[in-house]
Amino acid sequence: MLGFPLRWPSGLPVNWVFREATCATSIVVVTTQHTTASTASTVGTSTVTELTGDDTALAYDALRELRPHLASVDEFVELVRVQRREGYRLAASFGADGRVAAVAGFRRITNLHAGPHLHVDDLSTLPSARRQGHAAALLRWVDEEARRLGCAGVHLDSGTQRHGAHRLYLGAGYVIPAFHFSKAL
Repeated sequence: MLGFPLRWPSGLPVNWVFREATCATSIVVVTTQHTTASTASTVGTSTVTELTGDDTALAYDALRELRPHLASVDEFVELVRVQRREGYRLAASFGADGRVAAVAGFRRITNLHAGPHLHVDDLSTLPSARRQGHAAALLRWVDEEARRLGCAGVHLDSGTQRHGAHRLYLGAGYVIPAFHFSKAL
């Protein structure tokens, strides 16, 4: 069994590798406060709650902003159900109107370069709710969940064209340690 934090042969701790020369995902974090999974918590002025089953459909409108190929609520719910078997989870920030304003889809993974960490697969906000703190609240909630689970950090990928999101991530303490490459087969 591996122990974390790992030590590289040079004696440098893993968190140095996160900041200086890691590869795989695009951005890594280092911030937050504590919360418990599956409970609502107020983060700033936003209420963040984990969506765990029957409430999954509530996240569709917000997530479809990022994933427009999702053709229907039913397709979305089914894909989330499949991903949940692989550890995928959803957290939502609710607006004053009671609707999901923003959503984060994430999973806990462990790999050789980063050890145990949360990977944010999806982070999306309704256009009408942008710049109101919902995505920042979700990032803080995910940070807390990562700490609660004993993770070494939080990673996420972001499309190169998403400059507003990049400002948010950099302002939240994320760094860009690497490029993410992909290849369609």
